[in-house]
Amino acid sequence: MILEVCCGNLESVHAAVAGGAPRIELCSALELDGLTPSWEDLEAARKLYPALKIHVLIRSRAGDFCYSPAEVQEMAVQIEKALEQGADGIVLGALTPSGSLDRDAIQTWMDVISNWILAKGLEASGCHSSLDAYFFKELVPQPSVTFHRAFDRCRDPFGTLEALADMGIGRILTSGQTPTALEGAPLIRRLREKARGRIGLLPGGGVTPENARAILEQTGCTELHASASVTEKGRKVTSAALVSAILSS
Repeated sequence: MILEVCCGNLESVHAAVAGGAPRIELCSALELDGLTPSWEDLEAARKLYPALKIHVLIRSRAGDFCYSPAEVQEMAVQIEKALEQGADGIVLGALTPSGSLDRDAIQTWMDVISNWILAKGLEASGCHSSLDAYFFKELVPQPSVTFHRAFDRCRDPFGTLEALADMGIGRILTSGQTPTALEGAPLIRRLREKARGRIGLLPGGGVTPENARAILEQTGCTELHASASVTEKGRKVTSAALVSAILSS
């Protein structure tokens, strides 16, 4: 099992690592379901834990997932900034008011990632054209891309899965369009079967040491996403003990 721990602050990153998590989703404001993290937290986490896989949530504001052109561009800038600061992956998502995938927003963000890879390939190769850089892009670590739980609000999960796979998204974080991943396990399993390995499914939502194994067994997935958090002084903080307990469940 691969456990991705959602960390809303640097204190939580320390706890996730202490508990044995190999990967985190770094964000801020967990009480708002997560926003783009501070660059200071990303910089510190990257410097302190060079082997840790750090996926960065890109979400400029709380509320729905329907973004204006200005917000899409704002998040495009945030994506490039996160990659420049050493993010191993990007977590993103956008829908239209009708609950369909906002393809234009997603494509804008995927283009930013592709262009960053090509620019780094050019830099690594010492070449002078984007055509040359294309052949050297494999020298650059390929950022992972996850579509976040905006998926749980889309009106056509199977059609959205197909569109995301076609656009090169690596995985979908989902609770199966229910409050918890355990409740949504039947849908997650059907999505995984339909994906046929073209895109990963990452169950998340209400994951605990008590239900982690059941979620994996019922969905057939090999990864889980959890905050593994406790509330201290009015804020959510990751618990190293809970991370360890989920991993050993």
